[in-house]
Amino acid sequence: MTDWLIAPAPAPSLPIEGDNRRFAVRRIYCVGQNYAAHAREMGADASKPDPFFFSKPADAVVVDGRDPSYPPATANLHYEVELVVALGEGGKPVGWGVGVDLTRRDVQSAAKAAGRPWDAAKGFDQSAPCGALSLTPPAADATIRLSVNGEVRQSGRLDDMIWDVEGVLGKANGLWKLAAGDLVFTGTPEGVGPLQIGDAVEAVIEGLPPLRFVVQP
Repeated sequence: MTDWLIAPAPAPSLPIEGDNRRFAVRRIYCVGQNYAAHAREMGADASKPDPFFFSKPADAVVVDGRDPSYPPATANLHYEVELVVALGEGGKPVGWGVGVDLTRRDVQSAAKAAGRPWDAAKGFDQSAPCGALSLTPPAADATIRLSVNGEVRQSGRLDDMIWDVEGVLGKANGLWKLAAGDLVFTGTPEGVGPLQIGDAVEAVIEGLPPLRFVVQP
């Protein structure tokens, strides 16, 4: 029996629709600017696409209907709805869900200007709300949408992605050894924007369980 100086924290996990099992999260990888229109709205050259990645800690996930809190150190919290792919043995997809990449946009902009890492802008506490996983993938052309207080802010289709899921995983697997328990956020359509305390968010991908939350103080 191992004696711990500090006991290990419980593994973050996601529920699975129609299944009593849960998906234990090992790592979270995110793809930047994987929709051309979003790349353009962020000031990037979408005519020369090349996937790039950033990460969030596993315990950034917010699950089971819990509501994330508005984080400190920002006055410009942004939403980004994304298809999330859950990986099993050998880094192969076994589940699909809807996630929101919450971003401290002002912190990110300052980091970009200074040529510094994005960790504080992307990897903060409760920065990765995620819905229940489905064991059945969505259609390649499924709609993806995010609404705030009932108003649609983002709308697109999964086949708008510059790199499809297979391409994203292939590129990521050249940088890391993808493994069971990894989540991959695959990018967001155009229309990202700010959230305020009290905003009700609904994120939907056709064919997958929806994600809903209210931003808390």
